[in-house]
Amino acid sequence: MNAPTQSPVEKLQPIAKGAARRRVAGGSGLGRPHSREAQRQAAAILEVLAGARTPTQAAEALGVSVPRYYQLEGRALHGLVSACEPRTQGRGSSPARELGLLRRQHDRLQRELVRQQTLLRMAQRSIGLAPPPAVKKGSKQRVRRPVVRALGAATQLRAHSEDPLVEPVASSVSSE
Repeated sequence: MNAPTQSPVEKLQPIAKGAARRRVAGGSGLGRPHSREAQRQAAAILEVLAGARTPTQAAEALGVSVPRYYQLEGRALHGLVSACEPRTQGRGSSPARELGLLRRQHDRLQRELVRQQTLLRMAQRSIGLAPPPAVKKGSKQRVRRPVVRALGAATQLRAHSEDPLVEPVASSVSSE
């Protein structure tokens, strides 16, 4: 009797017990989220790697040149190797998650600071120490003095410009 001819790819797929359906490597959803062209290229590359076609035949079937076929094959093999890398376990880190963690840590440290300050005040009161004087925030403004380097640079620029409209600023800082 003549057995139906099967391609080498079909011979590799085992048939399920008691069923006429074939099992597909990679599951039934293999290639679903990808375009038809990507699926055609992948099938042609796999057929060449399995020995069912030659690279020239695959290039003709895809409508590309042989060097372009080899380029596609190289990309496919690179993708295969990178997909075989072990994946990290657990949740991946995202900026939003990191921000949430940092905010919770900040809140926890703020509560701990208030607690330690309260314990310090209670300890000072229990041994009879006077509390330190309160520091007034923003009551003292710093007087801004000109920077000597800036005045030196301004003098040099003035000498080079020779512009009569620019008048020298009276220097309150003595040069050393």
